[in-house]
Amino acid sequence: MTDAITADIATIGRINAVPALLQVICETTGMRFAAVARVTDVSWTACAVLDSLGFGLAVGGELDVESTLCHEIHGTHRTIVIDKASEDETYCQHHTPRIYRFESYISVPVLRTDGRFFGTICALDPEPAALKGSAIQPMMESFARLLSLQIESEENAQRTERALREERAMAEVREQFIAVLGHDLRNPLFAITAGAELLAQRLEDEKSRAIARHIHTCGRRGSQLVRDMLDFARGRLGDGIPLNLQPCPDLAEGLRHVASELQRVHPQRRITLDIGDIGGLLCDRERIAQLLSNLIANALVHGEPGGPVAVHAAFHGTEFVLSVHNLGEPIAPPTLALLFQPFSRPVSDTPRQGLGLGLYIANQIALSHGGRMEVRSNEVDGTVFSFHLPVAPPA
Repeated sequence: MTDAITADIATIGRINAVPALLQVICETTGMRFAAVARVTDVSWTACAVLDSLGFGLAVGGELDVESTLCHEIHGTHRTIVIDKASEDETYCQHHTPRIYRFESYISVPVLRTDGRFFGTICALDPEPAALKGSAIQPMMESFARLLSLQIESEENAQRTERALREERAMAEVREQFIAVLGHDLRNPLFAITAGAELLAQRLEDEKSRAIARHIHTCGRRGSQLVRDMLDFARGRLGDGIPLNLQPCPDLAEGLRHVASELQRVHPQRRITLDIGDIGGLLCDRERIAQLLSNLIANALVHGEPGGPVAVHAAFHGTEFVLSVHNLGEPIAPPTLALLFQPFSRPVSDTPRQGLGLGLYIANQIALSHGGRMEVRSNEVDGTVFSFHLPVAPPA
């Protein structure tokens, strides 16, 4: 028995309607053996059996296909009906009734929905039965069409289940990947930056301190890259960026701290703040700060070199809006459509640091909060990236 036939037997076995169909056939015809058979050019295999006759054939049992009338049905796709084989003009001398000792017999083809031949639904009995011209043949042909639909439905369900199992397995791999990023990479980088910072404080030689500070800077940059990749993995491969949602009375302080840090890194630039009364917003404070950091960093890198970067945060009606504005060349419309995709960055001859994940991660943070990111860019007003979060303003 081939694996394909074994799978077909299992498919028929999972269709709950099959035993009931065989029971109806036997009760309607008076015949005491009925079966669903998988028939090929070289085999006849029982997939479901109702045997009150003692015929001796069980599920998985095989017959010599050329000894059966199903071999003919396989070629013609036509139903065979015999009331009394010993007196039938076509089958009175046929070897099959003699081999299996039946008088009454009916077998209808089961065709797949795409027209391929699957097998037959058949019934037989040593006693004659009035089958021709009755409602039995159309009834069994209807059963065959119903069975064909059930087979396809069951196979689709099995494919869906296999796909689900594979997806669950892939989800486990993704979680392991995220764990590696979160633990096995960040921990040694933390050790490097902490060690470099300690060396920079204790070394007396200025040249050695400069090397230690350089190691510390590279370690922090590496940690940021790992953090970005970790957020990318969670947003793209996992269940989204996780949040710790709670009312944030100190959100404004957190946003000012982000701007202050970036101002120290870019002392030659001017970052202006316009932060309203936003206390009590339900959000993840650290993630909103990360979103703002990414937007300001993007504005500093891609905006007009000598132009200011303006940060605005306030409630506007039923929305909380956090925006970052910079001057400079407008972003081309084709590029605008791709800005929130991972690893995207404006076309430039100037080498850029980072992975191009800042805006993607900002967008994922917005989506995790149930908000959205917007961008507008033109020659007159410059470029504005804004985070919009639907929320009722606090009383």
